[in-house]
Amino acid sequence: MSFPPLRDGLQGLQPYGAPQLDVPVQLNVNENPYGPSPACVADIATAVAQAASGLNRYPDREFVALRAALADYLSHDTPHPITPDQVWAANGSNEVMLQLLQAFGGPGRTALSFAPTYSMYPEYARDTLTTWEQGRREDDFGLDLDAARALVEARRPSVVLLPSPNNPTGTALPPEAVTLLCEATAAHDGLVVVDEAYGEFRRDGTPSALELLPRHRNLVVTRTMSKAFALAGGRLGYLAADPAICDAIRVVRLPYHLSAVTQAVALAALRHAPELLGKVDQLRAERDATVGWLRGRGLQVADSDANFVLFGTFPDRHAVWQGLLDRGVLIREVGPDGWLRVSVGTPEEMSSFRDALTHVLGTKVTEESTS
Repeated sequence: MSFPPLRDGLQGLQPYGAPQLDVPVQLNVNENPYGPSPACVADIATAVAQAASGLNRYPDREFVALRAALADYLSHDTPHPITPDQVWAANGSNEVMLQLLQAFGGPGRTALSFAPTYSMYPEYARDTLTTWEQGRREDDFGLDLDAARALVEARRPSVVLLPSPNNPTGTALPPEAVTLLCEATAAHDGLVVVDEAYGEFRRDGTPSALELLPRHRNLVVTRTMSKAFALAGGRLGYLAADPAICDAIRVVRLPYHLSAVTQAVALAALRHAPELLGKVDQLRAERDATVGWLRGRGLQVADSDANFVLFGTFPDRHAVWQGLLDRGVLIREVGPDGWLRVSVGTPEEMSSFRDALTHVLGTKVTEESTS
């Protein structure tokens, strides 16, 4: 037996992670390129200093104040008020998802999603010994609702994971898709988790699944402060669901899983929500301009409700990715074969991306024409 004695199913695997490279233009992990203002930084620093004076004590394990603040924030996105007992939080939406599968997945149970989708989902299933099942999306990355319902009815998953907007495609789901799958999953007491990590970037007229919570007791809507909130370094993800679901998660959560410092940072950030979210409209406009520019170059581009754009297709996408990197622009080699994903950055960063891609594609055309 090899050392260390890693359990079956994990041997030989590489840990998840996007490349972390020190380059001038980093557009690969869907961060908000606009950092907090000096006033927000000062508020966070004061809050952390206050928390530090009591670090000899454990934090509030129920994070009551934070849940109330998150509920208030979410209530602005739905006509139905969200209450603190409907909210749960953890260290990033990754831990939220893992806790959901720890509580509602496991041996003898199945989690299901529709590819292409977030590459961590099967890892959550693997780590919780949950069977992983995967349907397929249509060519436009939407869902065939009849086929999706048939798959749910056939496989009877305990948890259905539905990102909206989807990562890496940016595709948002219509409310009727969420309702259909909630109803199909409820027939065998399963949950539907709508992952709205990029929900704040959705286009006008695209509702949040939060609006459907009163209709579907088995619906969970997850969010994060890592993207639109510009708090990727703070590691705070959360969900809204029936209070009974939040209560059940307590069985699997680690003791005091949200530190006093994390709670203080998140609360301070929520006090500055209008400011931190103030660049969302600008990022949407930059996203839409990027979609138009890429299509103007004859490329395929997925419609996006997120802060990133999936584009292609390339016979050798790695060569294009490397060519951009050689010119100081880092994007993500992810998604279906032949496609690449670029995060939306500042106007200056997007200009650098366009210049680099124009050069790379021009060079590639020249090389092909002379070969």
